[in-house]
Amino acid sequence: MTTLTVTSKGQVTLRKELLSHLGVQPGQRVDVEVLPGGRLQIQAQKPTGSIQSFIGLLAGRSTRTATLDELDAAAAEGWADLQTASTPPA
Repeated sequence: MTTLTVTSKGQVTLRKELLSHLGVQPGQRVDVEVLPGGRLQIQAQKPTGSIQSFIGLLAGRSTRTATLDELDAAAAEGWADLQTASTPPA
């Protein structure tokens, strides 16, 4: 267990190894959930995004253009991987 010190302003600084464990980099945010019994749960904030921020993300990075069949195959493969990961073992 790691012990941290609370400053006079009520702030706590997480040590580098704790931030690394959370996968948090400088400037990123963490979510804190208040749990019963005086406990807190801290986790890296999940990135939020929209389709608008995704569109054009890779524009100009390649001269290759995927066909609709290639896009369909990639989407089907990704969906199959998600289904496999979430299907409980028989």
